[in-house]
Amino acid sequence: MTGRPTPWPGDPDDEGNAPPEPGLPEPADEAALRARLADAVDAADAPDVVFAVSRHGRRTLHSGGTAPPRAVPREDLRYEIGSASKTLAGLLLTRLIRHGVLTGGEPAAACLDADRPVGPHPVTLAHLITHTSGLPALPADFFPRALPAWRTNPYARYPAERLTATFLRHRPRHRPGARWHYSNYGVSVLGHAVAAATGTAWEDLLTGYVLRPLGLSGTALRAEDEKTDATGHRKDGRTPVPAFDAGGFQAAGAVRSTPHDLLAFLEAHLDPAGSPAAGALGAVRVPVLRRGLGHRHVHTVTWFRHPTDGGPMYFHSGATLGQQAFLGFRPDTGTALAAVCTRRFRAHDPFIATAYSFLAGE
Repeated sequence: MTGRPTPWPGDPDDEGNAPPEPGLPEPADEAALRARLADAVDAADAPDVVFAVSRHGRRTLHSGGTAPPRAVPREDLRYEIGSASKTLAGLLLTRLIRHGVLTGGEPAAACLDADRPVGPHPVTLAHLITHTSGLPALPADFFPRALPAWRTNPYARYPAERLTATFLRHRPRHRPGARWHYSNYGVSVLGHAVAAATGTAWEDLLTGYVLRPLGLSGTALRAEDEKTDATGHRKDGRTPVPAFDAGGFQAAGAVRSTPHDLLAFLEAHLDPAGSPAAGALGAVRVPVLRRGLGHRHVHTVTWFRHPTDGGPMYFHSGATLGQQAFLGFRPDTGTALAAVCTRRFRAHDPFIATAYSFLAGE
């Protein structure tokens, strides 16, 4: 005897995972899916974990973790998605371009300082979103400033004003457009350049062009309520960390969202028909560059694109100081996967690999 009361038929379990209706056997494929999701949640070994799948619009979510359940079900909490925020940034830029607000060819320096000469080979907005700007992953002076707060909130010590000023002084080592190098710095500059060019705050642009049109009411750029915002943890999986403050790197990694919103975002990519963002949702699936040996690595404006036996799969992962996220979708199977957990990435961490394998094996 455990002393736990027997749940009423049809009641959700402790994690909010609802069983099938009494008297109705669960379809074999649905039972198999739930078993796979349960295994994926267990493998993550984190305080809070949610794996959320949509197959042709039918959603299945499974949650769990090593920490006791909170008052708010895990699948209703908002999680930090880190670099997966770039998928929203790319969709936003694409929508602005399709609306004729921008072209993507604007020099970022001119957007930030109209009086600054840009030279013959400027870094453009398109270079920034595709990681071909020639900028490093982070500004050269980021680490000395961040080090005193390395275990708490290092990015908060690098504000927007410093980031843009550093960019305006920077001289790329390589001609923009010549090489691919993943850069949080570059996408962050993009956010400030777009805001300056349009005269509208990044948060307002994201809300108006992405969140509101797609109905993502559970998505925001900062923590708002400790009851509904998931708490991240250090590598040990026990020590909590403060809510992530992106500082000047807002466009590159500030988004936090619920698993339901993340699924809605991915479902819009799978079936854009009827969406006010339909054109842009289709455009962000188009390959824009190839790199690596034999040009094996394919990228769109927003997504990493890998081949599978049935067709391409699109994905992006992200991490903050205490949380991780994986977003991906496969048009060939009509499947979307949003996975989140509240433990900082560590060596040989199974979370991202499990999520990737889950989607790739669909």
